[in-house]
Amino acid sequence: MSFYSDEIDKLIEKDNFRQVYDIEEKHGKYLSVKGKDMLNFTCNDYLNLSTDRNLINEFVEKYKNNNEFLFSSTASRLQTGTSSVYKKLEKNLAKLFQKEACLLFNTGYQCNLGVVSSLVNRDDVIFSDKLNHASIIDGMRLSTTQFYRYKHLDYENLEELLKKHRNNYKKAIIISESVFSMDGDIADIKKLIELKKKYDCYLMIDEAHAFGVFGKNLAGIADEEDILSEVDIITATLGKSFASVGAFCVANKTIIDFLINKANSFIFSTALPPVNVMWVNFLIEEKFDLVKSKSLKLKKLINEAHNYINDGGTTQIVPVIIGENNKTVKISEELRSKGYYVLPIRPPTVPVNTSRIRLSLTSDITFEEFKILIDTVKEAV
Repeated sequence: MSFYSDEIDKLIEKDNFRQVYDIEEKHGKYLSVKGKDMLNFTCNDYLNLSTDRNLINEFVEKYKNNNEFLFSSTASRLQTGTSSVYKKLEKNLAKLFQKEACLLFNTGYQCNLGVVSSLVNRDDVIFSDKLNHASIIDGMRLSTTQFYRYKHLDYENLEELLKKHRNNYKKAIIISESVFSMDGDIADIKKLIELKKKYDCYLMIDEAHAFGVFGKNLAGIADEEDILSEVDIITATLGKSFASVGAFCVANKTIIDFLINKANSFIFSTALPPVNVMWVNFLIEEKFDLVKSKSLKLKKLINEAHNYINDGGTTQIVPVIIGENNKTVKISEELRSKGYYVLPIRPPTVPVNTSRIRLSLTSDITFEEFKILIDTVKEAV
């Protein structure tokens, strides 16, 4: 036991110890800690749908007597953990993303882990943005394939790696997030498409932080730029903008059939609760105009926020990089004492010496609330 205690002591010494905070409840754009309401600038509930009581009550009243209104599937999809609501959601998502087929997974982590680890083998190669999510990195490590990580958003470096290594392997996949979760910057998907064609690769884009926020059908950055058909594999989550749980992969039918048979994180997991699947169908089929209006409201705030701080950003993720762990922890504590729920982001989530406060903009936050917070942060720094 001393090993684990020693490791925890080291984390504490470096101001890198993590803990689960005691959040008592969430209501609207606020959450409560020790009886104190705070503006929530840390969540990924970008459209504030998860705490919309009117919307939740409408859904429950309409579907509570439906036979699929259940809180557990009790089995994997390949056994009895499936029904028509799952197939309906997969069809709805495939249509949104202009793909032939879709497969639901239990979490974004399990989705990327299963997709990345199963689509390649020892004769193949992956080229991955260096700041891709841990689920993608772990998927590459779990596979038997060789992988190379190019410098973040550096497509000259990516092409150098493609020139040097692509011809040594059978299949190749280029993988990138669209909106990166810690910096809020955006991949140049058009450039990635150009390189995937030039070097005969598949292209996989993780739209986790863009789905529900960007695009004419809210299908992310590739949808925003009208290039969905050029991206071979897209993954995204239902646990952020769509206020549910789970994730999905959309692609052609052959790839989806392959994942059904090869992705262990799909095959060996009890399926999502049917009630959560019904909720997302409800949002897509019956409340899509509301979801789109919330997205437009958020985009307006995004533009106002980035214009105010003049940082050139264009997404709902606003990083305030402080550097040192200790200083970042102290500033986040000070901001929470003033009624702003923000948390310190530290290594290994971000590179060493780039500890930060990551502000998440959501549709119900006002520009004035953001402005006051930013001014308070500047004063604290």
